[in-house]
Amino acid sequence: MKTLLQRCLSLFETKEESPSISQQSDKKSSAQRVRNLYDPLATKPFKVSRGKLELFMRCKRCFYIDRRLGVGHPDGYPFSLNIAVDELLKKEFDLYRLEQKPHPLCIENNINAIPFQHENMEAWRKSLHAGVQYIVPDTNIMLHGGLDDVWINPDTQELMVVDYKATSKNGVVDLDAEWQIGYKRQAEVYQWLLRKNGFKVSNTAYFVYCNAKKDLERFDKQLIFDISVLPYHGDDSWVEIAIMEAYQCLQSNAIPSVEESCDYCQYWSAVNKHISST
Repeated sequence: MKTLLQRCLSLFETKEESPSISQQSDKKSSAQRVRNLYDPLATKPFKVSRGKLELFMRCKRCFYIDRRLGVGHPDGYPFSLNIAVDELLKKEFDLYRLEQKPHPLCIENNINAIPFQHENMEAWRKSLHAGVQYIVPDTNIMLHGGLDDVWINPDTQELMVVDYKATSKNGVVDLDAEWQIGYKRQAEVYQWLLRKNGFKVSNTAYFVYCNAKKDLERFDKQLIFDISVLPYHGDDSWVEIAIMEAYQCLQSNAIPSVEESCDYCQYWSAVNKHISST
């Protein structure tokens, strides 16, 4: 009988041909999810979140093992301070949404926008239970994602995707780091989802970036933020292509090969190498 560690390692074997589903053990463990697994024969819509599509973009193997086999990455610790900033920003922008007035940040940055008032706004924000949804034709994939906010240009009636970010770093915040490609794809998925739901959407998204100052003399029970509103010109042409590729990936019975750029794949490959040599 294989141990849990051996079974987990077997998922990340580095053979030239990946093992098929039939070669996997049927035994379940505390690390093994048994619900919400993709079934190639099912016709009921299968939910794939914006975050899971991002996982597919980063590592097809990890995506497959998560959505098809039920073994996901270990959960990280919640970023409680970031969540607090997120919640407070939502409350603040909601005040201007009720009044249908531009937020001072929009005025300061010469952005012709007011918070978008819509009956589904709260549902769109609930990434785990609702979000903006769309069932992709010729698949059973329902892509969904939870928005932070949406603004509207009162002149053109175009919607603008808005995402809140919080950090604490020296210097000016920007979107130039290589790892921030995930932020950009996030905005583009939201643009795509809103368009598929029949809305007129601007190519320009905005990141409300809150940067906590660390150069103050004392704490005084508060964090002081510099806030930047960073525009990003999105291109969502890749989204539908990626979804179709993810669908084909899930339909297959072969586990994708190891991704050289994936830290998780490389970790398990290194562990497997040492265990195999003992």
